[in-house]
Amino acid sequence: MAAERSTADILDAAVHVREAARSATSGATGVDAVLAALSEVMAYDHASLARWDPLRRRHTTLAGSYPDDATAYIETRLHHDPVFSVLHSPARGGLWLRDVPGQLLAASLGFQEVLRPLGVEDGVAQCLFAADGRYVGMLNVSTRRPRRTSDPARAVVTLLTEALAATVGSPACAPPRRGAAGARGPGGLSPRELQVLAELTTGRTNRAIAERLHITPRTVGTHIEHILAKLDLPNRAAAAARAAAWGIGPSR
Repeated sequence: MAAERSTADILDAAVHVREAARSATSGATGVDAVLAALSEVMAYDHASLARWDPLRRRHTTLAGSYPDDATAYIETRLHHDPVFSVLHSPARGGLWLRDVPGQLLAASLGFQEVLRPLGVEDGVAQCLFAADGRYVGMLNVSTRRPRRTSDPARAVVTLLTEALAATVGSPACAPPRRGAAGARGPGGLSPRELQVLAELTTGRTNRAIAERLHITPRTVGTHIEHILAKLDLPNRAAAAARAAAWGIGPSR
């Protein structure tokens, strides 16, 4: 298992999240880059940034890697979940799964029907508010890892909420069009798949990629299988060539 990252590494990763958020807010890059940068603060299996539409009374996913049924729950049912009423306050920080009272989890259809079947054991749900107090959207992050998210990472996620709220509320970050490629990154790849694709350009083994991304070699292999299927490519060398053509490379 890869060593836990130091507080200095987490703070450095937080700077990258803010940079990605500013870039997305200006329209220079997509919201997927924000989630990809956030994975360096805390490793996750699924994450999403969703914008609240007050007219339609629903969320719209701007970037995310949850399965379709979980994404649909976040968009159309989450704001009716009893957990949401606890979260929905500008004065409150994020609600971490391990801190949720058992009675509240038992009453949450989102946990019972969506997260539990995914094997989720940790993560955070964070409502995002604009400077004027308007609710603009939500961050959801989930991990199947049994280890706890470190205290520095938890604190940094809270400190990043202002930048994340600015991203979600920015007119430049329009909801993605849903076509054959889906509502994700280039080729329909999720943020985590984009990270793995970037690592392939270095020629690293699955184990080396796993250590860099704080996931298992088996998970890396699964991501590569999905990448090859989505991009209709024969092997990892072809995937690396596609990444290079797109200008995608690994983070520092």
